[in-house]
Amino acid sequence: MKILWKTGLAAASLILFAAHAAPSATAAQANGAPKVLHAFLSTGETGLDPAVASDVASLTLLENLFDPMLRYDYLARPVKLQPNTLRAMPEVDAAGLTYTFHLQPGIHFTPDAAFKDQPREVTAQDYVYSLKRLYDPALKSPWVFLFEDKIVGDEALRRDFSYDSHIPGLQALDKYTLRIRLKAPDASFLFYLALPASGVVAREVAEAYGSQVGNHPVGSGPFLIGEWKRSDKITLLANPGFRPTVFHASPDADPASRAVAAGLEGKRLPLLDKIEVKIMEEYQSRVLGFLNGEFDFIEQVPESLRDMVLDPNVSQPVLKPELARRGMQLMPFPVLQTYYMWMNMDDPVIGGYGKAQVALRRAIALGYNSGEDIALLKKGLALPAQTPLPPNVLGYDPTYRSPVSYNPVLARALLDRFGYRKGKDGFRSRPDGSPLTLVMHTEPSMVGRLRDELWRKNLNAIGLRVEFKSDKKTEIIKASRLGKVMMFETNWVADFPDGDNFYQLLYGPNSGRANYANFKLPDYDRRYEQARQLGDTPQRRVLYRELAQLIHAYNPWVLLTHPISADIRQPWLKNYMRHPVEFSNWRYLDLDPQQRSEAGRARQSAK
Repeated sequence: MKILWKTGLAAASLILFAAHAAPSATAAQANGAPKVLHAFLSTGETGLDPAVASDVASLTLLENLFDPMLRYDYLARPVKLQPNTLRAMPEVDAAGLTYTFHLQPGIHFTPDAAFKDQPREVTAQDYVYSLKRLYDPALKSPWVFLFEDKIVGDEALRRDFSYDSHIPGLQALDKYTLRIRLKAPDASFLFYLALPASGVVAREVAEAYGSQVGNHPVGSGPFLIGEWKRSDKITLLANPGFRPTVFHASPDADPASRAVAAGLEGKRLPLLDKIEVKIMEEYQSRVLGFLNGEFDFIEQVPESLRDMVLDPNVSQPVLKPELARRGMQLMPFPVLQTYYMWMNMDDPVIGGYGKAQVALRRAIALGYNSGEDIALLKKGLALPAQTPLPPNVLGYDPTYRSPVSYNPVLARALLDRFGYRKGKDGFRSRPDGSPLTLVMHTEPSMVGRLRDELWRKNLNAIGLRVEFKSDKKTEIIKASRLGKVMMFETNWVADFPDGDNFYQLLYGPNSGRANYANFKLPDYDRRYEQARQLGDTPQRRVLYRELAQLIHAYNPWVLLTHPISADIRQPWLKNYMRHPVEFSNWRYLDLDPQQRSEAGRARQSAK
């Protein structure tokens, strides 16, 4: 399906709106050369409704189309929130319960026929409506868990949903003032208001398009949709009516970003005229496309293809000399991401809290060869995971070391002690003498097959037979929620940079949702609930250490790695810095079209 944004009244509205917009700072107006970013997404988008989308591709696009009240400072490290549509950071009362937000006047939605050819200003009531949408049972928002039962009076939305319900804790006090009152302090609450899911949506648009609103994104962000070919190509255009936004580096900017800060200082955003986004699901096509100059940057070069870009003769990640000579720059980046293999605690073979079941899971964890994984599969671009928290997440403890590390001798001794005896074929049976076969779900990809072989080698070495069941990840997740998956290696990328986002993955009430291991331990839940009420304090760090120890005691997970992304940019791309949390940095990017053209001619001449 092909969707062209500029149709009918929408096109006329855009022309009228552009005529009254503040002057743009794009290069097209400065020297007649349009600046067009060429980027790709690794999977197709599902739909562009902030309340519904949860896949990375859709969230990346939403981040550039819609406006939450807060966003992250581009260069601050550790990460820091800043006002987006607000005049200043919100006011918070001493109890940490009442938040008051003051919107900037003069922010407008991009034109749409739903507005009947009139400019439509963003108001506090629009944010009230947008947050209520997360509770709408018809939408089944995957983000409602962040807010439900936290806002005073929101039980009315769960009991008998209506957009017109009066919610005492969610009120527009006037056109530009919003007040939110919580039932209990939540140290992560402001992070939720920087997510794409909290982007502002106009009620007229949602009601005009109904269930198809995800095909008609109308936001107030720096870009708007141009051409849209489903799961193929998406074009974003600089929003001519985007509010004046001038970049100023904060005092908290990472010292390593000085050159980027200097290139952005005092400039109006966005700097690009257009972004052309291709959907590239095949690993090799992404890398070859980048090497041929079709894309301006590549993030997270696939593990299986790093030999195409990295020098195999150097122990540390370094670009191949021929790529370095072309001016490309490798920018290793520690991602807020954790790989882990979870085991279903409700499974009759591998689950349970008895000593024999714990011993089996512990042996599997002890049998995992982290060093081999990092060296062979990750090509050195990963760190061994000690806890669920990756570096740069609030609550991360760089001094903590897992008591469960690679030790196949201990793993075999543990299995012997608890009755998992070897047969003549070299494989173990269960303590009651019945056959023992582990079943691990896996994805049908080259990387998936390499992981399978490593797991098979590690598990066979301690006498455990394993079979692999291949399926699409979406189908595996569906089966997981029904309790039909025994084991699966997956990963979690931070929605916000706080340890709560990772430790909630093993919280009992989240079983069947984010807690795919179905881990239900009162001692864990109690500590998690205490920690959730606290900010990044010494008291919470003690609780986090205890949570990590409980994970290592019961082993619902095998903690694997924190990846380091191999990101490479072309020499003509400017201001590129990967942000730890936000999905894209497109509003900050600049490029030199002439340098790109010259590089293209040089590649042609070399052929």
